[in-house]
Amino acid sequence: MRGLPSAIVAACVLAAAWVAATPALAAGEGREPFVRGLLFRLDKPGLPPSFVFGTMHSGDPRVTALPRAVTDAFGAVKTLAIENHLEDGEIDRFFAAAQFDDGRNLTDYFDPASLTAIRAALPAGAPPDNVLLRLKPWAVLLKLAEQPIADGGETLDEKLLGAARRRRLAIIGLELPDEQIAAFDAIPLGSQVALVRFVLAHRDALVRDHDAVLAAWLDRDLARLADLNRAPGRRHPEIAPHYAELTRHLIENRSAQMAHRLFLPLRAGRVFVAVGALHLHGERGLLVLLRDQGYHVSTVY
Repeated sequence: MRGLPSAIVAACVLAAAWVAATPALAAGEGREPFVRGLLFRLDKPGLPPSFVFGTMHSGDPRVTALPRAVTDAFGAVKTLAIENHLEDGEIDRFFAAAQFDDGRNLTDYFDPASLTAIRAALPAGAPPDNVLLRLKPWAVLLKLAEQPIADGGETLDEKLLGAARRRRLAIIGLELPDEQIAAFDAIPLGSQVALVRFVLAHRDALVRDHDAVLAAWLDRDLARLADLNRAPGRRHPEIAPHYAELTRHLIENRSAQMAHRLFLPLRAGRVFVAVGALHLHGERGLLVLLRDQGYHVSTVY
């Protein structure tokens, strides 16, 4: 199932559109750090500048048509640090880790009607039934997340990666395959199952909320993205604890890992960091973590 690792970014958009985050200040109060902007410059005395760009994992032409400020920054760097970068051998390894290896399968967690709904909802290229039933619920969630948020064509992340390869930039993946797998495995199994059921029941709303996320991203409004995080928990309090787990493991913990992985590359300067925009906002966001490492963070776009 070659598309499974690419669905990691789909899950982050799923988290952006359908997460019940922990309580935070209302977006309009303006007290949260980094509430607007998509491109930020990192400065530290004695180092060439680096940049952090909040992407949207989308192939929508409005997303992939980069503004001049972003292309200028990208043209000035020597290294691309990207959220997910798996080689072919690592893709196979990721897929193997997405399957139960202890005799369990999806029939242990879903009734026949739910399994039928899962099969019907999966996008084209879904695995055969004998493989599908071995998938962990989080892997099913990734596959379900692909369909409503995929826009077709080359995503923004893929466009940046292709441009970096053509320019022969150094390319850094901000997560190792084992770290990606661990992030998903850390989501409690009960939450994985509940999230799959919820997405099956609310796919139309997921599409609508993705449109709202896209509009907020195009407006460079990180606070509105954060507010969209909080909305589903208000609408569906029964699912709030499960989406809080999703946020903690896929957004907050991964932001901390990214900051750790960037510590050495940023000391050379001229790094273009491209990660999902949801990682940038707030006290637990990547920009605050990098500011804590001594960088002056300023908004460029």
